[in-house]
Amino acid sequence: MQPTAKNPDPHHIFIDEVQGHQRRWLKVVQITSSSTKAAGIMLAAAIVALIIANSPAFEPFEEFWHTHVVVGVGAFVGEMSLGHIINDIFMAVFFLLVGLEIKYEMTVGELTNIRQAALPIIAAFGGVLAPIVIYSIFNAANPETSHGWGVPTATDIAFALGIMALLGSRVPNGVRVFLSTLAVADDIIAILVIAIFYGQSPSLMWLGVAAVVLVVLLMLNRAHVYSLAPYLLIGCLLWFAVFMSGVHSTIAGVLLAFTIPTGSRVNLHEFMTWSGDRVREARAAYVETEPVVLQKDYMFTVSRLSKVAKQVVPPATRLEHMLYPWVYFAVLPLFALTNADVNFLSGDVLAMISSPVFYGVFFGLLLGKPIGILIFSFLTVKLKIASLPENVNWMHMTGAGILGGVGFTMAIFVANLAFPEALLIADAKVGILSASLLAGVVGFLFLFIQAKAAERQGISYVSASLDEVVRQTAGEEAADMADNVVLGLGDDELVDDVREVLEAEGGVAEFVVHETARAMTDAADAAEAEDVAGTRP
Repeated sequence: MQPTAKNPDPHHIFIDEVQGHQRRWLKVVQITSSSTKAAGIMLAAAIVALIIANSPAFEPFEEFWHTHVVVGVGAFVGEMSLGHIINDIFMAVFFLLVGLEIKYEMTVGELTNIRQAALPIIAAFGGVLAPIVIYSIFNAANPETSHGWGVPTATDIAFALGIMALLGSRVPNGVRVFLSTLAVADDIIAILVIAIFYGQSPSLMWLGVAAVVLVVLLMLNRAHVYSLAPYLLIGCLLWFAVFMSGVHSTIAGVLLAFTIPTGSRVNLHEFMTWSGDRVREARAAYVETEPVVLQKDYMFTVSRLSKVAKQVVPPATRLEHMLYPWVYFAVLPLFALTNADVNFLSGDVLAMISSPVFYGVFFGLLLGKPIGILIFSFLTVKLKIASLPENVNWMHMTGAGILGGVGFTMAIFVANLAFPEALLIADAKVGILSASLLAGVVGFLFLFIQAKAAERQGISYVSASLDEVVRQTAGEEAADMADNVVLGLGDDELVDDVREVLEAEGGVAEFVVHETARAMTDAADAAEAEDVAGTRP
């Protein structure tokens, strides 16, 4: 049984006096692991940026982000504006998290099975190529804007999955997995586009330094170094070398992620026996009547168990869990606050929305993304390279394709790299913000209509898993809703059947629950009970 905000200590491990603290802490954990709330905070930051950009506070606001921070050690002195710190350093941390998520999917996730991953991967290429074609229709003849084709190619995974999480168990898990895998593949393509097409002329010397540092990191991995500290310290050197090379420094985050081990330094088979022995030792050493500070043997045994148990979790997983709340609740909102600042008052709004950059970005995201995703998905299914996910139809795929047009974070990031002129960046941002808003609303409504149709039929899609299985692509909110559906049925035999299927399926499975049929059964049982009750004297 897993801890929840309502029942933070189901096994009563903690003392009664701290149950309130546990409840509050779990609420914080639930908030900071919620993709919906992360998307909401980023949206709020973007709205604040737009309000400030069109108010008298815009000039001091802009000057603040241009404030330079100077750091000096001996003869070396470096300086960087606050805005560049966010875009070059903080966003490198975001790309580190993206790299860890990509490595997870390639190691044990959806990208390990090529046939299973073929549909979203091929769809991702379609979702990149179609926006490029649409953007080029408006800009190919203009040398000043033609190189902005990379702007409408990227999907914002946080916003897209945050929107989908609002639909809960009314959407099949296959749609969520398809969109998240597509977004991961999309991120890989976007990273390659940034590295190849949107860097400065690279310095071969600094690229050589970066390569040497990368080799050192790979050697640490090969030498089975499982402490995070050396990777992060040497990773800072990697960031500096990439920054000095002219290639965009955020690429260093992705490179670092792929060197961090995903295995455990602990022999898990032997750990099970060893930990059991330590638990028995602790139980034998524990004296209930004595204060714990006096029980040296007990504390020594428990401390040994704690130190080894912490090392069971792979470094990549520890770092991913550590970074997630900081990236999605601090780094990305700060990026939105400093980069969604489109000033409509000082510029010609009609000129902005009639710019070929605006048209290329707007229609590239809003139309190009779903068209490319759907055409390539349709061809993949028709050619029998892959099939649609279980319980997913083409209406679900259309909704997911429309949500693929939400390109907020990555699109703005690429726009800053693609255009040297502030005016063109502003045109691109207007296209990104308007297209992402429309894609988010239309995609949600499209899937919501499908969800209401399922609701009228009394159908819920329950994605369940064993307690120890990490449900990354399913989303914690959807998983919690699904758990409530199963528990709400109140059928112990059904719960046992679900667990048997989970064990047979490797820990994760989806069930289609027909609530109408269940309600009819309950009504029949109630009527039978009433008849029986009426015969009593």
